[in-house]
Amino acid sequence: MVKRTFILLIACSVIAIIFSCGERYKGPSADLVIKNSKIFTVDSEQEWAEAVAVSGEFIIGVGSNKYIGQFIEDGKTKVIDAQERLLVPGFNDAHAHFREIDPDYIDLRYITDPGIITEKVREKLADVKPGELVRGGRWEHEMFTNKEWPTKELIDHLTPNNPVALSRADGHSVLVNSYVLKKSGITKDGPPDPPGGEIQRDPVTGEPTGIIKELARRILHYGAIEVERTPEEEQQWRIDCFQAALDMAAECGVTTVHLPPGDLDMWQKFRDMDRLTLRAYVGQKLDGLTETMLDQYDELRKKYPLEDNWIRLGLLKGHIDGTLGSGTMLVFEPFEDEPGKKGLPFQTYEELERIITEADKRGYQIAIHSIGDKGTHLTLNAIERALEMNGRKDLRHRIEHAQFLIEEDIQRFAELGVIASMQPTHCITDKRFAEKRVGLDRCQYAYAWRTLLDADAKIAFGTDYGVEPLDPMEGLYAAVTRKDRQGEEGEGWFPEQKLTMAEAIELYTLGAAYSEFMEDRKGKIKKDYLADMVILDKDLFNIPHDQIMKTEVLYTIVGGKVVFNRNKIN
Repeated sequence: MVKRTFILLIACSVIAIIFSCGERYKGPSADLVIKNSKIFTVDSEQEWAEAVAVSGEFIIGVGSNKYIGQFIEDGKTKVIDAQERLLVPGFNDAHAHFREIDPDYIDLRYITDPGIITEKVREKLADVKPGELVRGGRWEHEMFTNKEWPTKELIDHLTPNNPVALSRADGHSVLVNSYVLKKSGITKDGPPDPPGGEIQRDPVTGEPTGIIKELARRILHYGAIEVERTPEEEQQWRIDCFQAALDMAAECGVTTVHLPPGDLDMWQKFRDMDRLTLRAYVGQKLDGLTETMLDQYDELRKKYPLEDNWIRLGLLKGHIDGTLGSGTMLVFEPFEDEPGKKGLPFQTYEELERIITEADKRGYQIAIHSIGDKGTHLTLNAIERALEMNGRKDLRHRIEHAQFLIEEDIQRFAELGVIASMQPTHCITDKRFAEKRVGLDRCQYAYAWRTLLDADAKIAFGTDYGVEPLDPMEGLYAAVTRKDRQGEEGEGWFPEQKLTMAEAIELYTLGAAYSEFMEDRKGKIKKDYLADMVILDKDLFNIPHDQIMKTEVLYTIVGGKVVFNRNKIN
């Protein structure tokens, strides 16, 4: 009896050891191990873990501290003790106008007093010569105390000898001074508004106010002199500005950006210098598409194929309308605050259908900027027509923004395989004036994340930087609260559209990876996936909502390399 009991105990011990240890690792040691972490993997097969091991650019193990301990080799493996901090996949920004950070740009984000425009321009004039262009923007007139459009009178008295261009936050309208209006031949007598554009004029005097919207910006002439730099100085200036942008992305935990479109030269230069710390899915122009343009894109696609993990030629970007803030998005019914207007079309429907069909035929992913309900409806129609003409392929066409929808178009996203590439911070920025512009009823399917997901549509999250800040924490906050940044009372704006934190993170990681054909190797913390990861100082799943935007990135890791370290742990 004693012997049988002893044998039984031994057998149970062996079984316990087998099950407690899990899979035995027999491969090479890791270059990097992160242990003692709370890992949200975004992998449905293993949603949570404690530790991860990396070799080169790829993850080679995910599991318990005990299991990952097998990957550690003294003197070879760098070990980060996360001290129970949250670890998530690197954030993948599916729509960012990411470029060099210009130190001379006047940043007017979040100002509430239009008089600050005057003061900022006055300060900048001390650093520029007569004839040099004064650039800036990101102002939002709906944030001004008077909620009125700014006018050239704010800057004219300061700038008789300099052109000034200050873009609205959405980038679809610009405030210019009389210097620019004169150079452009814009007066009270003309020219008339061009198709797809508007020269804003005083309703009493007919004088141009200095606000130029949408395609009317094409007629602007600045007459600016060039900043005096040697070619070598100009190149170094661009490198320094691009490095500042890469550093900003790393500090925000952003490990990939989608550029609609983007310049490949500086990305390639940094790759050649082995200084690239951010992956890029680079778009090209779709509007005005010609066979020559497609031939050029074919050559670029060979140089930057989808099989690459760093710089890839991706989508072709076009436009159908403008924005909510500028009052230029295409809508079925007139605006509530401007009853005579229904937005400005960027191009005719026939032209939109033509360029989408031709690009689809050549096998290119298409992304169309569409914000208004009519704009999105027309875009879905054009994509549907292209699929009928060319047959269905796995091209994952996208609608960028998709901010206002009609109910009958919701299901069409899933049926047509169209991705809604959305930016959650637009919701909490625009909700301040959305009802004023289109009325309460038409806001029911505004920023309709939950409704789209319930319809089995694919969503990719991004920021639309620099329209909005690059920080993903603001987007996560917006997605789970739908409240303003000050944390208003209540359940949020149309709270039925809110997401869980897990869903929001997934759309910012795996959802964005799917939209660039990389869901098989990016967007999860999983064996054989790219080692793009972020350690945060707060547990996003267990903190009050008012702490989300205060959450800081402690480590950003891209391809297994630490590209940002806040030096608060280890």
